[in-house]
Amino acid sequence: MNKRIGFIGCGNMGTAMIAGILDSGKCEPQEMMVSCRTKAALEKKKEEYGVQVTTDNRRVAAFADILFVAVKPQLYEEVLREIKEDLTEEKILVSLAPGKTLSWFCELLGENQKVIRTMPNTPSMVKEGMMGMCAGGQVTEEEMDMIRDLCSGFSETEIIPERLMDVVTAVSGSSPAYVFMFIEAMADAAVAGGMPRTQAYKFAAQAVLGSAKMVLETGKHPGELKDMVCSPAGTTIQAVRVLEEKGMRSSVFEAMMKCLDMSRNM
Repeated sequence: MNKRIGFIGCGNMGTAMIAGILDSGKCEPQEMMVSCRTKAALEKKKEEYGVQVTTDNRRVAAFADILFVAVKPQLYEEVLREIKEDLTEEKILVSLAPGKTLSWFCELLGENQKVIRTMPNTPSMVKEGMMGMCAGGQVTEEEMDMIRDLCSGFSETEIIPERLMDVVTAVSGSSPAYVFMFIEAMADAAVAGGMPRTQAYKFAAQAVLGSAKMVLETGKHPGELKDMVCSPAGTTIQAVRVLEEKGMRSSVFEAMMKCLDMSRNM
């Protein structure tokens, strides 16, 4: 790719992205620089991935052609004001923050700064992420394709209009938490039925993984796939009846709408 990559922040999401990019071979370790506040964390990243490290955010911003800002949303303004003088119009800044709009970046960094908004999710840690992306007016189609290709080492990507970025937060960015709760609940019930817990988690997690794969690979509507499992007078339809009675659909719907509302008001 012949582009130098920078990361400000190396928490769980930043580390997943770093690992995915390096594993894909789209960037050599010496072409990547990572910064964070903790020297111990940086030394671990240097030892594990062979990347350059620093506690100086400005050094990373000056080094990188493509700069991923992987800090918490509440730290974004502080970090961007710190590195503002080191950002040139040729550099591409990639945001991971919910609620920070392209217009917000424009006001802070100037209208000529190239900015791409993204919303990744934690399954990127196992190279099964889903990421929504939208770009500011200064980003070319070729540059957007380049960033999508770079991110393909850890995630599927979709370009969406900015008005849907908060929806992406609800349906993809935050939703692994909902799925983990579902897996945990299924495993708890299996344990109550007598199954060892480790085995229960494997059965529950594999059922979710396989079901998701069926949706993606068959192209069938989830309702049709559900009906395929629900035999007449069988066990599954009775379980579905209880889920409907307890308001499963409504609970998921309302939880996602709350998440969406929070994202819009960050």
